[in-house]
Amino acid sequence: MDLVDRALGSKDGPLYVVAIAAITDVVSAILIEPKILEKIIVVWLGGQPHHWPDTRSEFNLRQDLLASRFIFDCGVPLIQIPCLGVASHLLTTVSELEAQLKGKGKVNDYLFEIFSNYRKDHFGWAKEIWDLSAVAWLINAEWIPSVITHSPVLTDQYTWSVDHSRHLMRCATFVHRNPIFGDLFTKVRGL
Repeated sequence: MDLVDRALGSKDGPLYVVAIAAITDVVSAILIEPKILEKIIVVWLGGQPHHWPDTRSEFNLRQDLLASRFIFDCGVPLIQIPCLGVASHLLTTVSELEAQLKGKGKVNDYLFEIFSNYRKDHFGWAKEIWDLSAVAWLINAEWIPSVITHSPVLTDQYTWSVDHSRHLMRCATFVHRNPIFGDLFTKVRGL
């Protein structure tokens, strides 16, 4: 498996693994080769904040409850970027993307088209681009403030249970949207 090979072959410190969907593949790699627990740091866009009533509605976590539970239980160095109240701040509009992307290259036009076609009525509408959050944390962790906390227990009811004897992890608490979009627009300019 590629992730196992990359993790075990990493000579320059830990391998950062960015996960922006169900955490199944990362957990599978850990189960195949538990030694990678000491070689990787996982940055996962998944779940809701730990104070949220439940995390049932969050797509990435609910796709695989067992894998989601495992990632919080296994002790891997983890940076969790919750969706609602955190990554949900990564909102943009058709107008903004038209000004920043449209007509500025094939990739830019493609990104603008996908976003614009997501919904027909754009009046008063903005949409999250959730997936920017995990990579943004790697680029500049100050854009996504976080705290060190005990890893929560994920219950069968998709709720969080607190246990202060568990290992520590990092959990994002907010997203500074403007520098993240500014970085994106700068990097894709002309593509």
